[in-house]
Amino acid sequence: MSKITFIGAGSTIFAKNVLGDCMFIPALNGFEFALHDIDETRLKDSEQMLQNLSRKYNQSITIKSYLNRKEALRGAKYVINAVQIGGYKPSTVIDFEIPKKYGLRQTIADTIGIGGIFRSLRTIPVMFSFARDMEEVCPNALLLNYTNPMAALTGAMLRYTNIKTVGLCHSVQICTDHLLRSLDMDPTGIEEKIAGINHMAWLLEIKKDGQDLYPEIKKRAKEKQNTTHHDMVRFELMDKFGYYVTESSEHNAEYHPYFIKSRYPELIEKFNIPLDEYPRRCKKQISDWEQMREDLIGNTQLSHERSLEYGSRIIEAMETNVPFKFGGNVLNTGGLISNLPTKACVEVPCMVDRNGIIPGYIGEIPEQLAALNRTNINTQLLTIEAAITRKKEHIYQAALLDPHTNSELSIDDIISMCDDLIEAHGDWLPKYE
Repeated sequence: MSKITFIGAGSTIFAKNVLGDCMFIPALNGFEFALHDIDETRLKDSEQMLQNLSRKYNQSITIKSYLNRKEALRGAKYVINAVQIGGYKPSTVIDFEIPKKYGLRQTIADTIGIGGIFRSLRTIPVMFSFARDMEEVCPNALLLNYTNPMAALTGAMLRYTNIKTVGLCHSVQICTDHLLRSLDMDPTGIEEKIAGINHMAWLLEIKKDGQDLYPEIKKRAKEKQNTTHHDMVRFELMDKFGYYVTESSEHNAEYHPYFIKSRYPELIEKFNIPLDEYPRRCKKQISDWEQMREDLIGNTQLSHERSLEYGSRIIEAMETNVPFKFGGNVLNTGGLISNLPTKACVEVPCMVDRNGIIPGYIGEIPEQLAALNRTNINTQLLTIEAAITRKKEHIYQAALLDPHTNSELSIDDIISMCDDLIEAHGDWLPKYE
C-alpha cells in the first residue's frame, strides 16, 4: 500500500480540498491517506469528514489517523505540510500586538515583515524535526509545503535537509483570472508567464492570440483607481513598476515601504488597506467553526469538486507520468532567475512527471522587479541564518532589513521590539544566543 501523509490535518477544510481532490485520481486507488495533528479532536474531525468523502467517491482509499507523527510518516510516498506553529493564540496575537505598541501596523504578517520573521523562527525548527523523521522512515518522499512563510520555510528545507521539497501557493493559479475579471476582460485562452518570489511573483507576459494585453490592462486599471476597490496596492505597483504582482493588495501593502506609514495615515484609506486583517479573519473562522463543523463532519452526504490546488495534480503526474505544469517554489539553483541570489527560494514555472519536479529557466527579469524581490529576499535569508545559527544578531538584522519595518522604526526600537517578541513567544521559540 502506498501512502500520502497530511501533517496538520486538523486544518479540516484544507484537508478536504487537497485529499478530497486526490480521491478523484484512479492512480491513487488503494492508497492510505495518513492524517497527523497534535489536536486529537480536530484530527478525528478530519478523519470522519474524509471517511464520508471516501464512501461517496473512492472506497478503495484507507483513511487513518495518527497521533504519532513518525508512524504517520512511515513509508509515505508524498507528505503534505499545512501546520501553523503557535496558532492564532498565542503566537499570531503576539505577532500583531507587540509591534503595534511600537507603532508598527500589519495586515497579514505571515510572509515577511516582523510577523513573518517570527512565524519563520517558530516554524523552521519544527519543519526540521519533520525532516529528521522523514529521513528515517520515508527518505524518498516528496514534501509538498503549503505552510507560510513559504520562501523561508521551503528554502530552509532545501538548503539544510535531504528532503525533496516544493512550496505550493494559491496565488499563481488565480492571478491572471482574478486580474482580468476585475477589469471586465475575458480570461479564456490566455498565455501567461509568471516568475519571481512567493507572494511577489510577477505577471511578466500576458497575451491572447499573440497580442500583448498589458496596454489595455493598464488603461483599465488606471481608470479603476478612481474608485475604491480591493486591488489598489497592486494596481499602484503596476503603474509605477510596470507589472502586476501575484499576491493580494493586503499582503503587498506590508511587503513594501510605501503604503502603511504612520506619517501618512491618509494612505490607509487611499489604498483601502485592511490593517489587522489576519486576526479578524482568524476570529471569524473560530466563531464560524461550530456551524462549519456540523456541515463538514456529520454530513454523510458531503460532496466535493476538484479544486484548483496543485497538490493532487503533482501527485497524479508523478503516478501516471503525464506531465503537469505549475508554479512552484524551489531554490534558485543555477540561476533560474539570473538576477536574483542563488540561495533564494524563487517561484517559477515547473514541470512534473515520474522523473520529479523540473523547474523552468527564466533568465533575467526586469531589473526593477528583481530589486523589489531582493528587498524581501534579504530578510528571508537572514531569517534562515537566525534559525540555523540561533544567534539573536541575525534576528535583529532580518528585521532591520525588512522594508516596512525599517521605514517606520529606528534601529534601537527594532532591536527592542525583537527582544520583546522573543520574550513573549517564550517556549514557542528555541533559545537564541
